[in-house]
Amino acid sequence: MRLLITGAAGMLGQDVAAAATAAGIETLALSRGELDIADPGAVEDAVSRARPHVVVNCAAWTDVDGAESHDRDALAVNGAGAGNVARAAAGTDAWTIHVSSDYVFDGTKREPYVESDPASPASAYGRTKLAGEQEVARAAPSAHTIVRTSWLFGAGGPCFPATIMRLAAERDELNVVDDQVGCPTFTGHLAVALLELATGAAAVAGTVHVAGGSPCSWYEFARRIVELSGLDCDVRPCTTAEMPRPAPRPAYSALGTERGDEVPRLPNWELGLERYLAVRALAR
Repeated sequence: MRLLITGAAGMLGQDVAAAATAAGIETLALSRGELDIADPGAVEDAVSRARPHVVVNCAAWTDVDGAESHDRDALAVNGAGAGNVARAAAGTDAWTIHVSSDYVFDGTKREPYVESDPASPASAYGRTKLAGEQEVARAAPSAHTIVRTSWLFGAGGPCFPATIMRLAAERDELNVVDDQVGCPTFTGHLAVALLELATGAAAVAGTVHVAGGSPCSWYEFARRIVELSGLDCDVRPCTTAEMPRPAPRPAYSALGTERGDEVPRLPNWELGLERYLAVRALAR
């Protein structure tokens, strides 16, 4: 089996590439510098030369706030770029696994969103990710898996735990919002799940939700980060209104699944956090 990974220098892409290498899978991992998915000609050329069986698209515009003022740039990657990857993959009879986001939902629900819930993004970022889903479905209608996930964190790039640990080491007190709830997802766990989808005996078609188990708020997540890190900092809850950001966030975007056993289930986010801290410690 041959695997092509786009966005391979990103936080998730690094973990997918590492997991594929560990599994002995023939892999071509391309960073943004090596392949800009917003360039359709470059994507078609790269995929046709690689002749992969599966393409895992980890490339994305991830600056949620920046997308509010640079929506065209975000759309070029998250929307049209996703379509470019799926179209090129379909042209070589490869399967596309595309990573999407919980931000395609508006956050008004109060129980985990499942795959059949209607998407209604509240932010420019969410709209570009939904556009990407639609582009992928059009470009490879019978040969794609869209994997919605949420609140990614990992050792391969900037993330919420790293920020909290840095701030907690500098300050005596931190205020963190407690009225936004989601499912923190360790990229190391998600990477393994993506490979399971890529290498399974039967393809899992359509949209699936794969995220860390058990929802929590950003405040609960931050408090646990500080506790496990052994830092002396008082983490206090606050509201979203007290910490305004350019882009609106879903108040509740926990993900569940109505699909069967063919969809991988991830460990609880706390186990993901423990693994993240262990990986981070080894890297130092």
